[in-house]
Amino acid sequence: MTTTASSQQTENGEYTVPGLSLDKGHEIGELLQLRLHALNDLHLTLKHAHWNVIGRDFISVHEMLDPQIELVRGYADEVAERMATLGVPPNGLPGALVEARTWGDYEVFRAGTRQHLEALDHVYVGVITDHREAIKRLDDLDLVTQDLVIGQVSELEKFQWFIRAHLENTQGVLSSEN
Repeated sequence: MTTTASSQQTENGEYTVPGLSLDKGHEIGELLQLRLHALNDLHLTLKHAHWNVIGRDFISVHEMLDPQIELVRGYADEVAERMATLGVPPNGLPGALVEARTWGDYEVFRAGTRQHLEALDHVYVGVITDHREAIKRLDDLDLVTQDLVIGQVSELEKFQWFIRAHLENTQGVLSSEN
């Protein structure tokens, strides 16, 4: 399949939401693009772990990931729709994600629950940290978009807690040797 320049067009619209300047609306939309990539990557990573986790605690981890996968997919949709509302076309293509991301690939394949949970904890640290940076930047740009990202961080942190509960020892220390 070949693509033409017109099928790859990603020009911003000549509009944004009322109350924002065109430049500011597009700046916010462009800020959200990396959040969209991160959420799409997280969704696929969670699904990958869901398929590849093995071991004694397999079923509890396998089933714990299902609601996370669905919610994160929904978050990506919310971010993409907010971008479109702001006049910035969201790019959900895999090649664009790989080209733009600032993090490495998830490296765990068929492995035990602990190995996947430790790796997923690391992934959540990155996504949450970057979402929190976006929250700071949005403070001066748009409180509506900031509210959307804040709501997502709250749930992402809860999901990370679920993962960390499996990794925590009785002294409250995250340890790979529990």
